[in-house]
Amino acid sequence: MLIVFIVFIILLFIGLPVGFSVLIAGAMFFFQNSDTLYTTIVQLPITQTQNVTLLAVPLFILAGNLMNASGITSRLIKLSMALTGHMRGGLAQVSVVLSTLMGGVSGSANADAAMEARVLGPDMLKQGYPKGYSACVIAFTSIITATIPPGVSMIMFGTVGNVSIGRLFTAGLIVGFFMMFLYMILVAVTARIYGFKAASNTRPEFTQIIKIFKETFWAIIFPVLLLVGIRLGLFTPSEVGSFACVYALIVGVFIYREITGEKLLETLKQSVVDIGAIMFMISMSGVFGYGIPIEKLPQKVTLFISSLTASPYIVMALIVLFLMIAGMFMEGSIIILLTTPILLPLIQSFGIDPIVFGLILCTVVTMGNMTPPVGLAMYTVCGILDCPLEQYVKACIPFVLVVIIEAAVFTVFPQVVLFLPNLIYR
Repeated sequence: MLIVFIVFIILLFIGLPVGFSVLIAGAMFFFQNSDTLYTTIVQLPITQTQNVTLLAVPLFILAGNLMNASGITSRLIKLSMALTGHMRGGLAQVSVVLSTLMGGVSGSANADAAMEARVLGPDMLKQGYPKGYSACVIAFTSIITATIPPGVSMIMFGTVGNVSIGRLFTAGLIVGFFMMFLYMILVAVTARIYGFKAASNTRPEFTQIIKIFKETFWAIIFPVLLLVGIRLGLFTPSEVGSFACVYALIVGVFIYREITGEKLLETLKQSVVDIGAIMFMISMSGVFGYGIPIEKLPQKVTLFISSLTASPYIVMALIVLFLMIAGMFMEGSIIILLTTPILLPLIQSFGIDPIVFGLILCTVVTMGNMTPPVGLAMYTVCGILDCPLEQYVKACIPFVLVVIIEAAVFTVFPQVVLFLPNLIYR
């Protein structure tokens, strides 16, 4: 497997698309072992996708695109402005809250970062926010979007690791809101340092907030409906994806009346591209991961780490450091697919709960989209705001620290994450 990983890294560095890098590197295992059948290389990508639970991935991607097309986004921006626009550094606070609310709509950090860069970015620059700071606020707060259900990364981790997706979704609410709290504190502190002003001079009246809340009710209630449906046994994780698509259509067509035939066709076209890209990587990961159990890689990694330390905290620190580095060079979905079979047995042997680990894993690898050298969200936001990369890198340090602090808190105090799942799934 060492040659497989070396080939994979080389292919990434020369710029080969991730899906093909995974396929070619995985095929190297078969070329090294004469006992394996080459026909298996063809069978594995098909077998990898023959998992009913994985149906939730394309369905939730489609549902997210439908929700974005339904006009929900503009209403959530309005609600976020009403809730936090009067605070010091108001537009930055709006970005934090909006990313949290968008979690139940799109579940995509990259899409959220791109949207907020176009909507909030120009106004932030007009109000004197430094470009680097503005880009970092928008990019890093979009990590929250990926932790609020229905996050696709949680579905993939739950499927690959055989971990309850319902419990992951429930714990994701805690993680998302806790991260929102930390980033709001960071924005409040930095706003005083930079002297940022409020986005709105007047605090909205309570009746006005209630009125705006009613307009966004159908978006805010969506994650709750998903959790309730799964917990009551009304839907399996794959079936709840179908419900999400139908729900998004009903909201967009009949309630907000913003999804037209032309808009629906455009949304379907975009969804085909998004789904094709991620499902191709998922299918190719079957070839890459074939040799992992054969070579007993999880057991070897566990034995090696155990020889270094017996402390679960040090183990998690090493894993988080590894995931941060890997996230700088690889797409988060691939990291989850490739590392979960190796790392999950390791953390369980040290007594770390899979739900806690899964949320930390999904959060840290998502941060890879916001860090150099290949962060997609980073380049997207910097491109939209015309922000020099060196300004972005200097401004991102406190935002990276927030993710590290959150991972440390959840490792030391796992009950913070597990409280709600244990309460609901007794």
